[in-house]
Amino acid sequence: MFIDSHCHLNFPELVSRLGDIRREMALAQVSHALLISTQVETFDDVHGLAMAHDNFWCTAGVHPDEEGVTEPSEDQLLAMGSRPKVVGIGETGLDYYRLGDRSLADMAWQRDRFRRHIRVAQALRLPLVIHTRASSDDTLAILREMGEDGQSAQAVGGVFHCFTESMTVAKAALELGFMLSFSGIVTFKNAKDLQEVAQWAPLDRMLIETDSPYLAPVPHRGKLNTPALVPHVAQQIAQLKGLTVQAVAEATRANFARLFSKTQLHEIH
Repeated sequence: MFIDSHCHLNFPELVSRLGDIRREMALAQVSHALLISTQVETFDDVHGLAMAHDNFWCTAGVHPDEEGVTEPSEDQLLAMGSRPKVVGIGETGLDYYRLGDRSLADMAWQRDRFRRHIRVAQALRLPLVIHTRASSDDTLAILREMGEDGQSAQAVGGVFHCFTESMTVAKAALELGFMLSFSGIVTFKNAKDLQEVAQWAPLDRMLIETDSPYLAPVPHRGKLNTPALVPHVAQQIAQLKGLTVQAVAEATRANFARLFSKTQLHEIH
């Protein structure tokens, strides 16, 4: 019924109890999950989990905030993205949150990495999983620069994951042909602006996710997050929109299948 569109099950605190997590998912009617790559060094672990379980898929990419790790070449990303059960590229994007004493000019390496991921996604015709934090202007500008405008022939689109940006950014992302994915943050009492975005956002352009092991939704805030908790995100969105939870579950499932078409989810019953 539910699909967790973004989680990190290869992280130590989750992979160590994967059997329990999968049982909890089944009980919570969470049928599938997309496992997200953040490093070249751990991609084989992520991909291995996807290959071992018929209800998991994965992405290929290096997180924008990962420093001191292998910088992926286009050839490496192309090889990773061409493997079976890889259905998206990312997570990629920009993250200026931890600038410290650095300037925006010092973050050119992130922008170069982002462009590299976009070129690979376009070459493989796979959607992008976008991470943006304290960097939305540059994120949107680079997407436009690279032809990700929702109209050009090379555009592949994708999703702004764990969306926490403003209404203005939400509208811009939709105009570029991207979806918005909401995490447990939308259930937090202090997330009123984000709740307004979720209430406004077209249901046919929305996904739900956990970003586990982080950001457990209310009433589990502060605890270990797992894909089994993604129904709480759906419940909050349903409440905001005046819909049933089933309607949100069905819509976000259909959106996931449409965006990540390589999953062939429509063939799975």
